[in-house]
Amino acid sequence: MNEVILLKLGEIVLKGQNRRAFEESLLKTIRRRIAPKGEYKVSISQSTIYVEPQRDDCDLDEAEEKISKIFGVVAYSRACIVEKDLEAIQKAAVEYLADELNAARVFKVESKRADKKFPYKSPEISGEVGGYILENYPHIAVDVHKPDVTVRVEVREKGAYIHSDPKPGAGGIPVGTGGKAAILISGGIDSPVAAWMMARRGVELTAIHFASPPYTSERALDKVERLLKKVSEYCGRIKMYIVNFTEIQEQIRDFCPEELSTVIMRRFMMRVSEKIAREEECHALITGESLGQVASQTMQAIECTDACAGLPVFRPLIGTDKSEIVKIAQNIDTFETSIEPFEDCCTVFTPRHPRTKPTLNLLMGAEKNLDVEALVQKCMDTLEVKYIDYRK
Repeated sequence: MNEVILLKLGEIVLKGQNRRAFEESLLKTIRRRIAPKGEYKVSISQSTIYVEPQRDDCDLDEAEEKISKIFGVVAYSRACIVEKDLEAIQKAAVEYLADELNAARVFKVESKRADKKFPYKSPEISGEVGGYILENYPHIAVDVHKPDVTVRVEVREKGAYIHSDPKPGAGGIPVGTGGKAAILISGGIDSPVAAWMMARRGVELTAIHFASPPYTSERALDKVERLLKKVSEYCGRIKMYIVNFTEIQEQIRDFCPEELSTVIMRRFMMRVSEKIAREEECHALITGESLGQVASQTMQAIECTDACAGLPVFRPLIGTDKSEIVKIAQNIDTFETSIEPFEDCCTVFTPRHPRTKPTLNLLMGAEKNLDVEALVQKCMDTLEVKYIDYRK
């Protein structure tokens, strides 16, 4: 009995004349991700992608795990493929889904006849397969409204496919189809989630991390790299820039009002990030800010921060609360790493009483005490680059 993986597309099918470009991008990603797990044929027909092992040593379990994290796949199923013959379909259903049927109390059969040459219509297929299951599993009953297991039969061009309920995929659209942007990544809970959310919308990511040695440690940097590695399982390799931010933070501490220091720091982050983003041909910046979560994330503070950004700033978490962000972080397996107690530069020299409603004139006046251009250029001259890859 041959086994394959069937992948269902989501919003890609609505892309009109651009649909083929999205499909080709997705197929290319799937082939690249599962290549280390064996030799597979990956093809598409009738809005379904077929992943077919070409050798006996192909690891379908590992391929399935990789597929579950590919953006653009809304659902996927392990299925057996048999010839388009009703008796073969019946036998395959009771054998291939034996574990699910033995554990179930009630079931139903759903059939789809994509090949209209097949002599049985969809309701007839469901009736015949359902009757055969009842003969072989006398403990089970039919319940079309709340079944414990749904036996799905798809009669397609290449054969008949039998599987149970599909598993949810990562959704979204293929990475790279939504442009390129730079994510300001810290070691906290929020920014890895923001990175994941924008990658899910097809955005190719460049990461920018601000480190302030000796105030921040190598373990803090390692934590960020591990977080990005988790994100890269979904979006592929990420180029990471490490910015030495120590001198800027010390200058802000020594020459600027303490109550304004956090927003001034973020303005410098935007200046440096814009320069890096433009060199990388990115068209936007991404942050993990949520409105009102901390003092620097009030509407007034965000307005002052964005005034020197020079590129659009995407904030996918802006309307979410912490519990929602934590739930996503747990789902993508970044939460436990994020809460490790290694501080990043955002916690260095934290003001005791930060101003929550700063004005642009006030900030620009405070920044006159600093050589802004020279400090930004020094950061650019001392950049460190790493590549974060889920495969390493």
